[in-house]
Amino acid sequence: MTHFRSKRLPRPGVVTAAVAALIAALGLGTVGEAHAAPSPSPSAAPRWSDRAHGFASLAGGTTGGAGGKVVTVTDQASLAKYAAAEEPYVIRVAGSVAVEPFGADIVVASDKTVVGVGDTGEIVHGELHLGPGTHNVIIRNLTIRDSAVEGNWDCKDTDFDGIQMDTVHHVWVDHNRFSNICDGQLDVRKDSEYVTVSYNRFENNNKTFGLGWTSNVKTQITIDHNLFAHTKQRNPSVDNAAYAHLYNNYLTAQADPGDPVWTYGNWSRGRTKMVIENSYYRDVQHPYQADATAELVERGSILRNTTGRHDEWGAAFDPRDFYAYRPDPAAAVPALVTRFSGPQRQIGDAVTLRVPADYPTVQAAVDAVPEGNSLPVTVAVAPGTYREKVFVPANRPNILLQGTGQDRSDTVIVYDTPAAYGGSTGSATVRIAANDVTARNLTFSNDFDEAAHELNGEQALAVKTTGDRIVFEDTAFLGNQDTLMTDSPALDAVSRVYIRDSFIEGDVDFVYGRATTVIERSVIRALSRGSATNNGYVTAASTWSGNPYGFLITRSRIVSDAPAGTFHLGRPWHPGGEPAAVAQVLVRETELPAAVKSAPWTDMSGFSWRDARFAEYRNTGPGATVSADRPQMSDADARTHTVADYLRGTDDWAPYARHH
Repeated sequence: MTHFRSKRLPRPGVVTAAVAALIAALGLGTVGEAHAAPSPSPSAAPRWSDRAHGFASLAGGTTGGAGGKVVTVTDQASLAKYAAAEEPYVIRVAGSVAVEPFGADIVVASDKTVVGVGDTGEIVHGELHLGPGTHNVIIRNLTIRDSAVEGNWDCKDTDFDGIQMDTVHHVWVDHNRFSNICDGQLDVRKDSEYVTVSYNRFENNNKTFGLGWTSNVKTQITIDHNLFAHTKQRNPSVDNAAYAHLYNNYLTAQADPGDPVWTYGNWSRGRTKMVIENSYYRDVQHPYQADATAELVERGSILRNTTGRHDEWGAAFDPRDFYAYRPDPAAAVPALVTRFSGPQRQIGDAVTLRVPADYPTVQAAVDAVPEGNSLPVTVAVAPGTYREKVFVPANRPNILLQGTGQDRSDTVIVYDTPAAYGGSTGSATVRIAANDVTARNLTFSNDFDEAAHELNGEQALAVKTTGDRIVFEDTAFLGNQDTLMTDSPALDAVSRVYIRDSFIEGDVDFVYGRATTVIERSVIRALSRGSATNNGYVTAASTWSGNPYGFLITRSRIVSDAPAGTFHLGRPWHPGGEPAAVAQVLVRETELPAAVKSAPWTDMSGFSWRDARFAEYRNTGPGATVSADRPQMSDADARTHTVADYLRGTDDWAPYARHH
């Protein structure tokens, strides 16, 4: 079966490499001092990507808790339980978690993602500790603060770090804020390998960020787009690292610059090989320095009001021998880092579960969503054909099913069950019982071949919904009989479904059910069954009599290859003979093909269409004739039968607002 491709907006033009254009496009204000050396394209690692870059992306990569269940924690006991578990978890930290006793460790085991919800997730008075052998850990979007001991600036007799890791590998520390910690805000120690530290804010501290504590030369680390403000030393201090790549960092407002030795910016120590690129130093003493045994290459950075050492010697290494990257211009760094470092709502508002990269099937990703989920979760489905059935149960709301291909036809979820095997509900390829589920850029199909089978029950649903506030955008529904059923949990329960910029095809009753359903700016294809008189019915609504709003098809187009005058717009469905199921369907401002009958509404199972609530309003096309058998809605009634009226409910739901 074929279907129409989506209408697509023109792609945005290529972003100019000019610093001024970059800053203006990002809404970051004026350029300021633009004296950096020329750099490659200003498009750095994606600022919101949930995939590690730099050294953490090598040797198998760093995926954290991907593939495991998602949990949300609000207290120390729950955080400690899931962080130390043997199995993988995506752990969302909601609000402040105060750690007791003061300065205590939260042990983080392998295969974990710890991420702040929104931009308010916090660890207070405690340390996230990664012990020897720990690997594949992501820590993102958290504020880690206030474990400093008042009056103990040097912290020589404590070891209260923000994050400490010893002999670990594959760790990504990203978009966190560290403040007022005693001892180090971030310590990467004892031969830890494949680490990336990006877009963090290091603030208000003495010993900020240290690496080493070993005579071996093993650590590989990428440090980019971090802010160091009101910090004294170790920004960072890198001791005996094999490779340390620092780029696009912003060091400013250094604390205690009167100390001639132990107030400094970046230090390449021992036998470290360090490369610094396109960073920005303002009001910093000793911005970058190197031991005689170490190597340090610097290029493209900007220094303003700096004093002391600016060491450069040795060849160090070429980071591009290990991974691809594109640094931002140094002149843009203060604005970029100030805006984008630290916790961000864009990161913490939703977790992304990738299929098949992290979860083998769409259902496996849905199953990873926690019961009673109150926070958005995106199931990102890569291009491909997924022959499986998917069920989103009522206790797993707030899910976005997102195809990641260029077109909705790139990502297909398909199965071939007819109603003869499990009833109409059991035939559905995808069943959505939860509230607040959205699907975008996907194709749902039931490819049961009814022509090749003789069965009592050839209905074959692509999708059935019973949840409320369901959205389908840029989505295709493929099938024959009963392609799309939008229903509700009970006759007098109102569920709402909004379908936009989509494609629906079928022949018999292929848009049906009792949910309040709006189909806007979409294409509906009525398939020919080869009949010269009756090829099928677009709708079969079973709207509850107490609900004034059933189906609204608006600003859409119905197409068909069926002969002229052989297709109905709909018939009234009374499931089980239920008299209180009184269909309501309005087709308005929609193009109709010649295949539509001149009398487009018809009876069903002994119930007259004239007792239903069928109407048209200002339709066009060869099938849009007006006759006594085609009720037309008045202008006055049409004013209360808009998209907003159908979907508003008691909670003012307006999923269409983002398009208008």
